Amino acid sequence: MKGSYTPGAEYSGQGLRIGVVSARFNGEIVEAMRSSAQATLLEHRVAEADVTCIHVPGAFELPLACKTMAETGKYDGIIALGCVIRGDTPHFEYVCHGCTSGIQEASLQSGIPIAFGLLTTDTLEQAVERSTGNSNKGRDVALCVLEMVHVLKSIPSGG
Repeated sequence: MKGSYTPGAEYSGQGLRIGVVSARFNGEIVEAMRSSAQATLLEHRVAEADVTCIHVPGAFELPLACKTMAETGKYDGIIALGCVIRGDTPHFEYVCHGCTSGIQEASLQSGIPIAFGLLTTDTLEQAVERSTGNSNKGRDVALCVLEMVHVLKSIPSGG
């Protein structure tokens, strides 16, 4: 077996290089998630020097930055963080759909796991709830990217 993977286990991030792409729009919400994600990576032994954080204007720009980061070959995994709060126009659906499909496509094309940390909420209160305390989704996506790196490393290569 190429590596080992145990569902539900805590995974070490030692030696892993992780990229974090954060949207500046709804910045306080996203920054709270980024802080939680970074703290979680450090708790799981990812060296601070092995975490690269970049910022993009908004959620719609996340896919291109994630794809570009993945294509460098420097990262074992990437975390995408953003927040879109529903308004009175269809803009919410367009941004959410474009961001979601773009991040998925970037991950599939590159073979690098990109953890999806885009909050899509109806209200600011829901966004605050999902970016603070024990409900902070930043922690969840950090754990997700670590697990996915281990999952992919455990898959035997052909031949």
